[in-house]
Amino acid sequence: MLVENSGNLRAVLKDYFEMMNYEVTDFGDGESAIKNYHNGSCDICLLDIGLPKKNGYAVINELHNVTPDLPVIFVTARDGEEDKIKGFKAGCDDYVTKPFSTEELLLRMEAILKRCSKDKKKDILNKEVIFHLGDHIFNYSELKLIKGDKVCLLTLKEAKLLKFLYEHKNKLVPREFITKEIWGDAKAANGRSVDVFLSKVRKHIKSEQEDIPENLNPEGRKRSKYKAGHEPKVEIINVHGAGYMLAIRG
Repeated sequence: MLVENSGNLRAVLKDYFEMMNYEVTDFGDGESAIKNYHNGSCDICLLDIGLPKKNGYAVINELHNVTPDLPVIFVTARDGEEDKIKGFKAGCDDYVTKPFSTEELLLRMEAILKRCSKDKKKDILNKEVIFHLGDHIFNYSELKLIKGDKVCLLTLKEAKLLKFLYEHKNKLVPREFITKEIWGDAKAANGRSVDVFLSKVRKHIKSEQEDIPENLNPEGRKRSKYKAGHEPKVEIINVHGAGYMLAIRG
């Protein structure tokens, strides 16, 4: 996100960064920038201080209220030592004074993005990812499906598949979405890979479905899969010709 008072400089920077394969959203005043910003809608903000309507200090404060770890570089004509100190106290990651080299600004920006990327990776690696599936605890970080004192070890692909379905629980997930996410190629939908792995995952959570009375008519034929009120807490449903759904009830 580029917030710059000067229309000419904003146009130059926008063209330069787009030429360097960045996607740029630009604004000429602080109020428009805040109004159109949504959490996670940009990776970094280049921010002028002398903005109309809301100055850079007000903007960075509001941005960090929404996204505390959003990196911000002040790009400003205010080059006094006190201005720089005020800028860093306001929460900027770097302070670049005008006039400046666009190449230097790019290098400063990329250094911040590289550092932030490493920090995010560390957070992901250190974070334990756990989901609750009925009576099961699904520890994705350790590839474990736990029920009471029983622990089932999953393969990485099984765990990825179950996690993906969980993230879209109670919604139909098209087959090609699954294959693209897990196998990296939607063409795999023509093979049996999805069915094989879904069958394995079903077996892992099958204990949820044990001893659930089926809905039988007097002739012994099923009217529906389960009696009303006796559906399993967790079930992978195959919607023929469309995809799959992880149903989580209760």
